[in-house]
Amino acid sequence: MQIICISRSSYGYGKELAEKLAEKLGYRCLAREDLTDRATHAGIPVGKLETAVLKRQAVSESLALEMDRFKAFMTASLCEEARSGGLVYHGRTGHLVLPGLTHVLRVRAIADMEERIRMAMRRMNLSREKAKSYVEEVDEDRRRWTRFLYNVNWDDSSLYDITVNSAHLSVENSATAIMHMAALPEFQATPASRRVLENLLLSARCRLAIGKDERTRDIKVSISAQEGSVSVTYLPRDARKAEAIPHVLEGLEGIRSLVMTLATTSILYVQERFDPQAPSFGHLVEVAEKWNAAVEIVRLVDDPGAEASTSEPDYAALPISREGGDGGILDDTPALEDCEEKGCGVPETLSRLIEVGRAGAVRTVVGGAQELAASLSRTEQYSLVVVGDVFMSRGAAVRKRMKRDLVSLLMDGLRSPVIGTEDLKQQYLFGAKQWVSLGLFGLATALIYYAVFTFQEPLMNFLVAPGSTRFAATAFVCLFAPLAAYVIGGFAHNLLKLIKFE
Repeated sequence: MQIICISRSSYGYGKELAEKLAEKLGYRCLAREDLTDRATHAGIPVGKLETAVLKRQAVSESLALEMDRFKAFMTASLCEEARSGGLVYHGRTGHLVLPGLTHVLRVRAIADMEERIRMAMRRMNLSREKAKSYVEEVDEDRRRWTRFLYNVNWDDSSLYDITVNSAHLSVENSATAIMHMAALPEFQATPASRRVLENLLLSARCRLAIGKDERTRDIKVSISAQEGSVSVTYLPRDARKAEAIPHVLEGLEGIRSLVMTLATTSILYVQERFDPQAPSFGHLVEVAEKWNAAVEIVRLVDDPGAEASTSEPDYAALPISREGGDGGILDDTPALEDCEEKGCGVPETLSRLIEVGRAGAVRTVVGGAQELAASLSRTEQYSLVVVGDVFMSRGAAVRKRMKRDLVSLLMDGLRSPVIGTEDLKQQYLFGAKQWVSLGLFGLATALIYYAVFTFQEPLMNFLVAPGSTRFAATAFVCLFAPLAAYVIGGFAHNLLKLIKFE
């Protein structure tokens, strides 16, 4: 079930490379055009989506939902094709609909520009200048499409494992080189990567089922699946419609449990071991309740040998809710089964989140910072990322450095606030320190206003006095204004935090 995704430009080289590579490996070859035709037959308006994106039209909410359906269709199609054997896919950036799948070989095929221009001239009967302009416009359209769908730059070299150029390598030699690279251990399917593929397939099928049913097609949802346990997050405005989701998903193969969470945003919580009794977790729950956020749990396992050949912890013990009165939120559930590795705390933590109605997705990522970043969708909008105790098998100094690097990488990749659990209370909750800060800033603010309004006449005389005093007045304003802004801003910040109006 190896997958090779070739990102290609228009005209020739990438398509020929994919076909030659599939022939050498004995894999099936699948083109993007094949999948877009299937998506159109399935009722997804692919042409309308491309027109809106490429012409820079305002994307309506209904069109955004169709975009989600299209990505889910692409994910489901590639996963289904890969389940039955090796696959070579060629299109734009197919690997981006397979986040976290480690055995995908990502290839960028660059065709020689002059050759592309000559082919455009021959096929479309264009002059050289018009053909050159056409090729450049096509490339820009692909960049815009990739940026809109996946929030990445199509030309970013970090998205690919290898780049081949037709100016330097023939199709035959490129296919031979990629064939040998595909034989490396890094690109072989493992039990863990097979489970990731099954999870992606199940979540995509759930999204397609929700988008297909008339009762639920207009609901904006975020879906994640883990070993048959499906998590669905939806907005408060869709609470009534969301009551139909359990019925829509009821007969879908592979679902063992369903957790539904009403939330306006998401918080990503990364740890190696979880403890629902820890004070930091209580602070996280308090922030989630204040923001009406779902908490997505990611267990980062530093040692690949610990879980590479064993089954994932079984989180599936939650029956599908068919109650209509609670808007789809589960109030009570059976106890979750224990993790395979005792003491990981994931089942207990998830149970606690379900109890308070804040449960989001649950996933395990084996590896380090790069593996975690690769498993996350860049289009997912997190209000906050909280990183707890990770890399616990390392020494204290190494652990601190690796956690710092992880925080930096997540901040750059997700463009969201990223903090450690130790800073959560101070940054987002109101405690004893915040009361002291509020009091001090409040007193300083009162003194500033009192001084300004009590001594208005002397201050005005000082500020408008002629001569050498003018320089002193200017210096006073330059120093006083920032200080006053800092003090008043500090008081307002703490006051808004106190009344939970941030």
